[in-house]
Amino acid sequence: MEQIQTDITVEQMNHAGEIIKNIRDYYSSKMVGQERLGLSLLVSMIANGHILLESVPGLAKTTAAKVVTEAVNGNFSRIQCTPDLLPSDIIGTQTFNMSNNTFETKIGPVFANFVLLDEINRSSAKTQSAMLEAMQERTVSIGGTSYKLPDIFVVVATQNPIEQEGTYELSEAQLDRFLLKEIITYPTAEQEVEILNRIEKDVFTSVTPVATIDDVLLLQNLCKKIYIAPSIKKYIVDLVHVSRNAKEKIFKDLAPYVAMGASTRAAIAFMEASKAVALTQGRAYVTPDDVKEMRNEVLRHRIMLNFAAIADGVKPETIIDAIFQAVETP
Repeated sequence: MEQIQTDITVEQMNHAGEIIKNIRDYYSSKMVGQERLGLSLLVSMIANGHILLESVPGLAKTTAAKVVTEAVNGNFSRIQCTPDLLPSDIIGTQTFNMSNNTFETKIGPVFANFVLLDEINRSSAKTQSAMLEAMQERTVSIGGTSYKLPDIFVVVATQNPIEQEGTYELSEAQLDRFLLKEIITYPTAEQEVEILNRIEKDVFTSVTPVATIDDVLLLQNLCKKIYIAPSIKKYIVDLVHVSRNAKEKIFKDLAPYVAMGASTRAAIAFMEASKAVALTQGRAYVTPDDVKEMRNEVLRHRIMLNFAAIADGVKPETIIDAIFQAVETP
């Protein structure tokens, strides 16, 4: 058995557990159902990564992002993406002040802890690239000067999978920048009744933060110290390699549907997400189940299927399950 090596104390784990419980309780008090979305947002925040949400309109994507922001008393910014949105509308620009004949820098809405990019696929490729560059580098350049984004910087991008008119589909390289991709489904009838009851009682307007940005920084620092054994790192790498060699490794009837496997960034995402999951479970070490927990969220936007898969109704999750079946769990 591999020896667990960690610098995290019991007191730190207990404190982290209290913070996570408070955030989860606040989320549950504001959101009806959508537990999976809540976990994905929490993991993204702890790993300081970005998340792509996909669903039809009206399923509380914006509300969920705002609720998590409220819980930690962070800064929230919402950007409605349209075809005429310019990069300067997001990152900021310089304006000329005629009173003193100088240029003044106006920073954009990207300078926030949580940035909601609503319908990201409606913005032009140029604007998407500017935002994704900020996501990767965590700095922006305005007038030749570099400006650092906040230490806690999580982009929550949304897209509607149904409407295609007037949209610009994200490329594979751009999708890879997102740590996770969550698919949101309709609530049950009972949950919708509860939503109506809560709206009638006006429970969504009250805001009482249960944590701080410093608490989030604490969680992120602890997440980096979570121990991940060499055998689990190899497990992650084997999973990614199987996705790239589907014809040799997975079921013969599914392999032809895979056009492209996952990149090295997928392996990094697995490691970061599994550490965050372990922390939410109150553990200072990663288990294989932590890797499996976020398998769909990590891989569904990184494994590219061909047109035959679309025609035959084969979902990325089916391929992902086959990949995990092909690799022995350590």
